Amino acid sequence: MADQKKNQKKRENLDNIGLEIGNKPPQALDVEEAVLGAMLLEPYCVDQAMEELNPGCFYDPRHRMIFEAMSSLVTEHTAVDIITCSAKLREQGNLEAVGGPVVLSNLSERVGSAAHIEYYVKILKQKTIQRDLISASHEILKDAFDDSIKVDELIDKAQTKVYEAIQSNVRREIQDIGSIINEALSDISEHQGQTGVTGVPSGFPSIDRVTMGWQKSDLIILAARPSVGKTAFALNLARNAAVDHHMPIAVFSLEMSSIQLAKRLMTSESGLTADKIKGGVKLEEFEWQQLEYKLKGLTKAPLYIDDTPGIQLMEFRTKAKNLVKNKGVRMIIVDYLQLMQGPTELRGMREQEVAAISRTLKATAKELEIPIIALSQLSRASVQRTGGNGKPQLSDLRESGSIEQDADMVIFIHRPDYIGMSENPEDREKTQIIIAKHRNGETLDIDMTFKSDQVRFMELDEALDIQASSMPVESKMNFDPFAMGSNEFE
Repeated sequence: MADQKKNQKKRENLDNIGLEIGNKPPQALDVEEAVLGAMLLEPYCVDQAMEELNPGCFYDPRHRMIFEAMSSLVTEHTAVDIITCSAKLREQGNLEAVGGPVVLSNLSERVGSAAHIEYYVKILKQKTIQRDLISASHEILKDAFDDSIKVDELIDKAQTKVYEAIQSNVRREIQDIGSIINEALSDISEHQGQTGVTGVPSGFPSIDRVTMGWQKSDLIILAARPSVGKTAFALNLARNAAVDHHMPIAVFSLEMSSIQLAKRLMTSESGLTADKIKGGVKLEEFEWQQLEYKLKGLTKAPLYIDDTPGIQLMEFRTKAKNLVKNKGVRMIIVDYLQLMQGPTELRGMREQEVAAISRTLKATAKELEIPIIALSQLSRASVQRTGGNGKPQLSDLRESGSIEQDADMVIFIHRPDYIGMSENPEDREKTQIIIAKHRNGETLDIDMTFKSDQVRFMELDEALDIQASSMPVESKMNFDPFAMGSNEFE
């Protein structure tokens, strides 16, 4: 009943639009009759029409009622013919509205040839797309005159309406396994010259061995308690892809300004301490030269930062689309998810608002065919829970269980010393990157090192090499990296 009212209202809107511009909405009533008549005569026509068409494809409301009655019969596994269709229309209270049983008899006589059903269906789909585009254009026109609608929101709504008008009527063909395998073989062949990373590389071999790089259309949730290092790790990922692999990356920072992010990047890139980059400690002349030299690669990197605070979903989607289209962006990072503004109608219902945000991020990743890494806060339960060494769990994701559901990957940053699980001074740099959910691969814990003074995460091997190279010669002779134990680092 709700669908009938919706289709009726859509029809009335189209009629009104037609009157305004002096033209009839695109329609082919004789073809609609031919399709319905063919369905009454041949069972295979019913299957083909049901696969391709929906009630909205019929412009005449009487034809729409007849098609809905036929759909009900198919759902009930009942044969479709004049008698059963008449009975179903009578049951639904629509038999007199369509003109009685005589109309159904006349329809079966309007068929030129049931063999032409495929051609008839194609015509109806074309007319439907035309009508949907007219409706979308009319709504866009009305919104464009409304000064209360922001331009970014207007652009996003316009793109979405046109896309939906086209996609809702485009059928994806069923493929046989042979053609799919051939396509898969071509994809494998294409990646033979690569190092095994098929997506956007993280820059950390331990992570890339598991993920094969951040994959297209994936929503990756990076979660931790406040001040544990979410932003630092995300910036490391952005820097590695943009500087080392020259891949365009975009960062939406809702919490920190672009200058603050730039200083963090400069700290990790230059190797100078954070105090010196922030200005707390004066830089020596040679350090200025070191800074200038080290920043050459970062300065030219295709890294884009948007620091709009509390960005709205529609504005984010519009900017993301433009970045992918105009800048060729391969990955987007959002810092962080809970600071985004969801739909206005959900304000005050925090859990539903966060759920809408996570769904939109996943839909955007899929639509743009890029990975999106969204940072997220963890609830206090992760540090209050007894046992488990304080490791976070999927249930600790804050404010919405839908984040876990929508995510293709969930990654936690765990620092035992930071949450009071270790008082050993040697544990200060130990960090674990915990892949807690991986829809297309394994889950595991990866031990790493976090150099807080350089705002930089490191692989264990890299950290050990740096430590060994900084030792005096006599100490290196007695240095045993295995004595430290690989599991002693975060």
